Amino acid sequence: MTETHTAEKHTALYEEHRKLDASFTDFGGWQMPLKYSSELAEHHAVRTAAGLFDLSHMGEVWVTGPAAPAFLDYALAGKISAMSVGKAKYSLICREDGGIIDDLIVYRRPAAADGTDRFLVVPNAGNAATVAAALAERSAGFEVVVADATAETSLIAVQGPKAQDILLRLVPAARHALVTELKYYAAVEVPFEFGAGTQELLLARTGYTGEDGFEIFVGNDDAAALWQAIRAVAGDGELVPAGLASRDSLRLEAGMPLYGNELSVNGNPYSAGLGGVVSLAKDSDFIGKAALQATKDAGAGTTSGRKLVGLKGLGRRAGRSHYAVLKDGVVVGEVTSGQPSPTLGHAVALAYVDVEHAGLGTALDVDLRGKAEPFEVVALPFYKRQK
Repeated sequence: MTETHTAEKHTALYEEHRKLDASFTDFGGWQMPLKYSSELAEHHAVRTAAGLFDLSHMGEVWVTGPAAPAFLDYALAGKISAMSVGKAKYSLICREDGGIIDDLIVYRRPAAADGTDRFLVVPNAGNAATVAAALAERSAGFEVVVADATAETSLIAVQGPKAQDILLRLVPAARHALVTELKYYAAVEVPFEFGAGTQELLLARTGYTGEDGFEIFVGNDDAAALWQAIRAVAGDGELVPAGLASRDSLRLEAGMPLYGNELSVNGNPYSAGLGGVVSLAKDSDFIGKAALQATKDAGAGTTSGRKLVGLKGLGRRAGRSHYAVLKDGVVVGEVTSGQPSPTLGHAVALAYVDVEHAGLGTALDVDLRGKAEPFEVVALPFYKRQK
């Protein structure tokens, strides 16, 4: 038998991370910074100032053409054609049986000069190739072009209460309103001054931390210069590079699902609390619609099966992924994500729990390697920023 090795992938910012002595981890086949010094310090920096993230392992797939809105309505579970230009939308791509292939964000961009509709689809790192292939396959019969731009695109995020102030230092004063007036889940082309001159880049007011923040799409050749420029304009204590460890603790506090933990091809949007993302309107027809209609009609997440809930730890120890959730010693669920909350000072977890035990205030236990630790079902998100 011949042993094969898959070459690890590096983002365009890999050398920048090495200069900062980052600790690396494999994520979706990419070597990504897990942390630079202290994951707790990076977490707190995002909550109080700003963190700088390399998200270049995420996918970028362009869908263009006169049939692009109708095609995405068919390929994804949301009503993409109803989006306004400049807006972003959280959506799902599902299998025919309703299983979730990925959760993703769709950005509707201004039409091309010839009036052609343009959309940018951003899937998760480990699913980028799968989503690009699924979109290409589903495009048969539609007048669209599906182009996977992942390999040449970098994505840099600045997240936290200082994010806007920091980025404005790289934008000409006359164009500051493009940033300050940008709404949540919207995107716009913004001129950034860095490197050898000024370059218009796609800036989105989106993120995965529960804080205000931005994500910037930039070509690989210019990614390092932009990363360096953002660090250079930040004042002392305003910005720290942050890795995947803090990104995970931040998104968990914000109650945001992670594909592979809370979402999978074996799950469904209704049990995950994402029923509102799915368009079952009579005039919609998308891959997986019939199966998802049946799943909803069967009461998934409401009267049958399990429901994704938030759990607050009442003791000192945290539940972890795959730990059993108990009611009076009987298994009634399973933790999907869990750890101590740096912001709140107690353990938090996301878990799928039998619907009869999913009500707010329900007392449950998590089996921590043979010891029952008390938890309580609480509302999500665990943390919500003050606006």
